[in-house]
Amino acid sequence: MMVRMGADVDLLLAEARGGADGALGRLLEQYSHYLTLLARMQIGKRLQGKVDPADLVQEVFLSVHRQFPQFRGTTEAEFVAWLRRIMAGQFALVLRHYMGTKGRDVNLERDLVAEFDQSSMAIDRGLMASYSTPSQHASRREQAVLLAEALGKLTEDHREVIVLRHLESLSFAEVAVRMNRTENSVYKLWVRALANLRTAMGGGA
Repeated sequence: MMVRMGADVDLLLAEARGGADGALGRLLEQYSHYLTLLARMQIGKRLQGKVDPADLVQEVFLSVHRQFPQFRGTTEAEFVAWLRRIMAGQFALVLRHYMGTKGRDVNLERDLVAEFDQSSMAIDRGLMASYSTPSQHASRREQAVLLAEALGKLTEDHREVIVLRHLESLSFAEVAVRMNRTENSVYKLWVRALANLRTAMGGGA
């Protein structure tokens, strides 16, 4: 099964900037898995169990709709970077809510922008270089976005074991504890998950 490349994002971006009905919503659908993955990676560092990544992504989408007239980029790379900046701003609001005075650091939002950028690069380092195919490398799409979309096609257990092992860098023993499984079963699950991920990314079985 080939990963769904979706509509031409540059065309959707141009249509959205031109005010076409529904274009911005269709454009944002292309990044739902990507933003959810980034949100999870950041929430897990500070607010595990307190905030649902899907709720943060929803706030990002609402903010994008409000701020889109100010966006001046024309490429997917510029749009994705802008989405990360908006997510950093929304996450800063969440952190200030939960951290109180500790969240009043004037540099918080700037630091979060850098952290979200690093998380996006970590997706590439964690999996894309090893498990993408030549066609994926040649794609004009953002690689981290493609990986997140492929992960979204997996079962919850398969997605979880990959995220914990590769993106949170946990040992198999630590993953076993988090998933309430034996270490051996986690290893077998991980092997199957990687095979399915490669299939979802268009690399065959």
